[in-house]
Amino acid sequence: MRDVELLKKKVKKITKKLYETYPEATCSLDYMVPHQLLIATILAAQCTDERVNIVTKDLFQKYKGVEDFANANLEELEQDIKSTGFYRNKAKNIIACCNKLLKEHGGKVPDNIEALTALPGVGRKTANVVLGNIYGVPGVIVDTHCKRLSNRLGLTENEDPVKIEYDLMEILPKKDWTHFSNCLVYHGRAICDARKPKCEICPVSKECSYFNK
Repeated sequence: MRDVELLKKKVKKITKKLYETYPEATCSLDYMVPHQLLIATILAAQCTDERVNIVTKDLFQKYKGVEDFANANLEELEQDIKSTGFYRNKAKNIIACCNKLLKEHGGKVPDNIEALTALPGVGRKTANVVLGNIYGVPGVIVDTHCKRLSNRLGLTENEDPVKIEYDLMEILPKKDWTHFSNCLVYHGRAICDARKPKCEICPVSKECSYFNK
């Protein structure tokens, strides 16, 4: 049984340290307009943000608007995004997603989780990235870093992303949901590596279950 009150105190200490360590933490995907962030986040599934940013630099020059993606040639788009992995599925979803944006939302990216997750290729993670970074609507973004770090820190024992999301929502103040998620990405890259975490220099090691085992 989770001790929610104890976890709230724990995460408060972790949050303070992470915010001090990564005051600049923000979404690490490059974009200029909402639909670009939506597409970049679809591409980021099973792919690094760094690789996605390399791909989208040319991609967003070639396909400038939602209409361009909606009318893209499937085989050509597949080749354009091939290095992000799972490119066939991603290309199909991007075209279908942009067609749905045009038909049901006037080409605009919706501002609520129900409408976003109804788009092809868009799950809760992608929806929360868009909501938090475009519309300022707080959301817990459960990517690979969040999943790994929230388990190591002892904030959840779940492996399922949706369960992790709700576990973190339960113990974090709502205003912190997006920024905390972004900080975990920065911390995962800088210190809490999947294979070799640098526990000896970690600012939150005192609160970490993995370190204190």
